Amino acid sequence: MKKSILFAFFAILFISVLHAQQPTREDLQKQKKLLEQEINELNALQESISKNKKQSLKQLAVVQTKIRKREQLINSINKEIRRVDDQLYTDEIEIYRLKKELDTLKQQYAKSIVFAYKNRGSYEYLNFLFSAKDFNDAVTRLTYLKSYRKYRETQVETINKTQQLLQSAVETLNNTKNEKKQVLVTQNVQLKALEQDKKENAAVIQQLKDQEKDVQAQLRKRDKQRQDLNKAIAAAIKREIDEANRKAKAAAEAAAKKTAPSSNNPTVNNNPKTSTGIRSDEPNAGVASMGNSNRSYNVFESTPEGLTQSINFENNKGRLPWPVNGGVVTHEFGVEQVNKIRVVNDGIFISVPVGANVKCVADGEVAAIIPLDDDDAVMVKHGKYFTVYNKLTGVSVSKGQKVNAGTVVGKAAADLSGSGEIEFRVMNGNNQYINPASWLKQR
Repeated sequence: MKKSILFAFFAILFISVLHAQQPTREDLQKQKKLLEQEINELNALQESISKNKKQSLKQLAVVQTKIRKREQLINSINKEIRRVDDQLYTDEIEIYRLKKELDTLKQQYAKSIVFAYKNRGSYEYLNFLFSAKDFNDAVTRLTYLKSYRKYRETQVETINKTQQLLQSAVETLNNTKNEKKQVLVTQNVQLKALEQDKKENAAVIQQLKDQEKDVQAQLRKRDKQRQDLNKAIAAAIKREIDEANRKAKAAAEAAAKKTAPSSNNPTVNNNPKTSTGIRSDEPNAGVASMGNSNRSYNVFESTPEGLTQSINFENNKGRLPWPVNGGVVTHEFGVEQVNKIRVVNDGIFISVPVGANVKCVADGEVAAIIPLDDDDAVMVKHGKYFTVYNKLTGVSVSKGQKVNAGTVVGKAAADLSGSGEIEFRVMNGNNQYINPASWLKQR
């Protein structure tokens, strides 16, 4: 019996540790609700796009995104099933433990009843009391008899409580079984929906193959827009670097004049480096190591404001607000395959209603307004970091303007499919694009 109780204890301990490592039911429900909301938005977007007889890459992106979201939802449901299975196992172990405990309590109570029955006569009690050695011993024996009677009463209470706990555990087990049935039904519904999504994906791909020339034209146009924007961004960053170097050099010269020794002092400092360790004539001008920190500093951080903006931007990684309210990501950062064609995404593309407000994600300064063929892009500097808001119409900021997190920079423009879409990019001080998804907070 001791081995059985010990096994149950370690089993419960193991399940408890396992539960601590897994997402909670609340987390899974929240994730499931978010994915279902995104899938509903994608369905509405797909219905809107499908009204256009001419198939576009946007429709393929929506269907493929919906497949990814559906797979994530099914994965979340699978985690929920595993959590429920673990809960069932825990409930069964608890019921087993309570049954063993109840059997032990009943056996002990039965023995006490038998003992009380055998000594039920008043003669046995009196004989037990009067056989005491002295008065104190008699009082001790009387106390023992009272405590023994109280012990039997406590046994009854313990048995009743254990029976209640056992009944509650059985009810919990039944509820968990019903929960599993509901989750399995949801899983089956989503699996069928996933098969339907894959059929839609195949149908869209086939239709796009029939319109190969149009698809190629759309891809070429998209790639040209990307290259044009990249060139404009690179030129804007170069201008910002040149201006920052000019200001840093002017500040260093002004500081040198203030601290310069008199003309008759032979110890004149002719070191071409600035007081911050930056040389304007060096290839990597603006990058220096300050203090004992391992952090590399950029010329954009040569002012207290620029340094503060950089550090604030870094400290908010994973917590930055989204540039739009709602919407779903239809193109993720990196490389994707479209009809066996390699497409590079320097940012993420978010589908939103046409005219939706696009907001800055952090405090900074507008570095450039970039006009493109069909729409505009806004580039904002956050110390040594840059964010880019592309595919805008009705830009509401100007170059050099100070902006805060939440400042509206423009509105979402319409894409080839007639629906709204924006591109959001994040760049570091080395003119490298980084995945914006890792900087935005979870919705």
